[in-house]
Amino acid sequence: MGIQLDSGPTVKRHNYQQNAEINITPFVDVILVLLIIFMVAAPLATVDVPVDLPSNASTPAPPPTEPVYISVQTDGSIFVQEQAVPLAQLAASTHGVTAGQLETRLFLRGDRTVEYGTLMQVMNVLQKAGYSRISLVATEELEF
Repeated sequence: MGIQLDSGPTVKRHNYQQNAEINITPFVDVILVLLIIFMVAAPLATVDVPVDLPSNASTPAPPPTEPVYISVQTDGSIFVQEQAVPLAQLAASTHGVTAGQLETRLFLRGDRTVEYGTLMQVMNVLQKAGYSRISLVATEELEF
């Protein structure tokens, strides 16, 4: 019996080519799972519960030297500082008090029983007049 020393041409064990393409299937799977989670969780984030908003537990910020207050009473009457103003004249009266400076911070105070829609009408009139720095005023929450 003879032994063959030359086995001939060498054979590669693996003949793999490099794949330069990115496999996006796992990425799409993760995105779809996240989409489903957000679709299920989004309706839970909106709550349709009546809320009594006028109290605030945080420490109040120091008021400016000359604050400009817009007040809305229960009956819907509007005041700029201490002067009664109809809703149609609100923008003009506010421009007069702020000297036309639209960067002035306005403090909007609403009575606890004022309808939310009335308060939003006042905010919309002020925003359309060019005021973007509108803060809502609340009383401090008392701790017992």
